[in-house]
Amino acid sequence: MKRRALLFVCALVAISSLSAQRVLYKEQFYRLYRQNLYAYPERITENIYWLEHALSADFANPLFALARIEDERHWERYRHLFMMHVNLTMVELYLQLGSKYNKFTAFFFNYPWRRQNLESLEIAEANFRNALYYWDQALEWSARAWELRRLHLPQVQFWADQNHRIETGRLDYEAIITRHLQRLDEVRSVFLAMDESTY
Repeated sequence: MKRRALLFVCALVAISSLSAQRVLYKEQFYRLYRQNLYAYPERITENIYWLEHALSADFANPLFALARIEDERHWERYRHLFMMHVNLTMVELYLQLGSKYNKFTAFFFNYPWRRQNLESLEIAEANFRNALYYWDQALEWSARAWELRRLHLPQVQFWADQNHRIETGRLDYEAIITRHLQRLDEVRSVFLAMDESTY
């Protein structure tokens, strides 16, 4: 009996000495983002949650940055690239989430579920509009990072590549999102025109 009590007390002491680390900084929230093999809506919204916190949090000390920071100008470029990259990732996540609710074709046999399909299209449209908002934010941060393009941060080269693609026009999510919204409006108009005579 005494042995069990002693083991129990030792276990409590060991557990109480463990402490969780608080997540406070952009880089910490960004590390919680995960790419999943299957893009289920709950996984996408979880990633959106972490990245929204990353956008609103403060940057960690340059010692804990995701790239090696040599001076203030490198620190400035790093911050601009980080914000641009997180906003671009938000665009991609909202496009993924919108595609889960989007319907690309309205077939005549979908009439019994017309109301549900229209609700689904509303959710998809809201997600596409959110993606458009984050695209505008990414453009602003990209323009700021482009001014410092001569500074090289090898650890975040992918972010610099994204910056180059945006500024040269090779990456244009606005055109993609606009096409999604146009197609969505076309499908919505077909659903709205459906009635019992078309079924």
